Amino acid sequence: MSDSSRDTAEGAGWGSAEPGLYWRLMPSKVEKISWLDPRMLWAARNGVLASWFGDPTGGTRSRWVAQRAAAGVPADKVIRRDDPDRFSFLVIGDTGEGDDPQYAVVPGLLEVGQDTRFAVVASDVIYPVGSADDYGTKFFRPYQDYQAPIYAIPGNHDWYEDLAAFMRVFCDDAPPLTPEPRPRPFSRARLRSLLWHRPRPKDGQRLAEARKLRTSPAQRAVQPGPYWAIDAGPVRIIGIDTGLLGTVDAEQGAWLRDVSRGPRPKILITGSPLYVDGKYEPCAIDGGGTVDDIVRNPAHHYVAAIGGDIHNYQRYPVPVGGRTIQYIVAGGGGAFMHATHTIPRVDIANVTEKDFRCYPLRGDSLAFYSKLYGRRLRLRRFFTLTEAEATAVVAERLEYRPGRTPAPDADITWRTRLVAGLLGTGRRPDRAKRFRLPVRKIYTQLFSPSSATYSPPFFKCFLRLDVTPESVRLRCYAATGNRAQETDPPVEDEVTIPLV
Repeated sequence: MSDSSRDTAEGAGWGSAEPGLYWRLMPSKVEKISWLDPRMLWAARNGVLASWFGDPTGGTRSRWVAQRAAAGVPADKVIRRDDPDRFSFLVIGDTGEGDDPQYAVVPGLLEVGQDTRFAVVASDVIYPVGSADDYGTKFFRPYQDYQAPIYAIPGNHDWYEDLAAFMRVFCDDAPPLTPEPRPRPFSRARLRSLLWHRPRPKDGQRLAEARKLRTSPAQRAVQPGPYWAIDAGPVRIIGIDTGLLGTVDAEQGAWLRDVSRGPRPKILITGSPLYVDGKYEPCAIDGGGTVDDIVRNPAHHYVAAIGGDIHNYQRYPVPVGGRTIQYIVAGGGGAFMHATHTIPRVDIANVTEKDFRCYPLRGDSLAFYSKLYGRRLRLRRFFTLTEAEATAVVAERLEYRPGRTPAPDADITWRTRLVAGLLGTGRRPDRAKRFRLPVRKIYTQLFSPSSATYSPPFFKCFLRLDVTPESVRLRCYAATGNRAQETDPPVEDEVTIPLV
């Protein structure tokens, strides 16, 4: 097995490594998404409009569910597969930017996943707005050689065009919804409707051609709607749709309570992780309660909750009533990398730094972003930190032992400390209270939502879960864009989850 980022800097993808061959899979022309582009932000405006003028997602979702019910899908929305008691599947989150970081994941995913029974995309299948004509280069082409079904739950970006393309691709070519009556004049709903982003009139003309890339019977997957459950071997995998704003409507909440009952071990897949960046976000359900209330209920037998949306990997083993639930962030499947160096020293729900895992390591994240903004601000000599410098200064600020020991000659100077602070590097919580500078908040809100980079290391990842009647073995595999990690993807984290 090759070195991981916890072993060596080369295992993380640093140094003069041989570039990968993922580019051979890419189309000749690639759309480069930048969230610093005002045109991109305008196209993706529906999330902001929903927060200002009311979120219509719940009503639209109910209409999609009603349409699928009329088409004869099972009322419980359970996909009953014939997987054996011992099988494996993949989880890959926030995939669809269609550029180098997404395609860099594919060779390792095909290598590790060649014997898996199916895969699940956890949130944001297509960026920027879930358009039907983007599925060719951002879904069907990259995964054309994965010879098993792919299921998905939508993320907020898939909802920016009211989920129409997602439903066509994953839900048996579901026809468009009938238009709703026009809202009354001078209402908030009317103003929202006037500003709402909608699909282009001719969007989807290339979809039929794109589908030809995944046409074998082994690849066929039809799911009952935007949320579903899969009975596979000894486990039930439940995927929920958290819409534009990271919430669950009352109808879906009632279904989730029903489908969670019983002794069968369960794994939740959600677009809104419940523990993320050292914070607890239990995910509200309209009408009362939270998703995590359902997950923690011992009668429901959840063993893990895996969420997308945040573009990295994090794991929080939370003790709950004499057992441990693994709360995981797994959104590193292709979109630009969300920083991990901004995560403060973890101390939440009896999970400490000793228990917490993330990828990329915080030092690698800081080095990555120092290089990125050194180039953008044309201050390379000042901003750019080596991976050893970044690892050392993060360890100093968090007062912890880093995942990879920094080089002995890594100097911590006033410059490295200043750059770490400017780029929002986390601290111990008690130190953060003492220094009430808003740097981290400014960094995470302004700098981090950005564009992908196009040279390794990319710090992408995906999950493989091996299921037996006794346990689930979960492994996080890295994809850096370098050849070494394509041919032998390193394991960045591993945990065995008991089922009995």
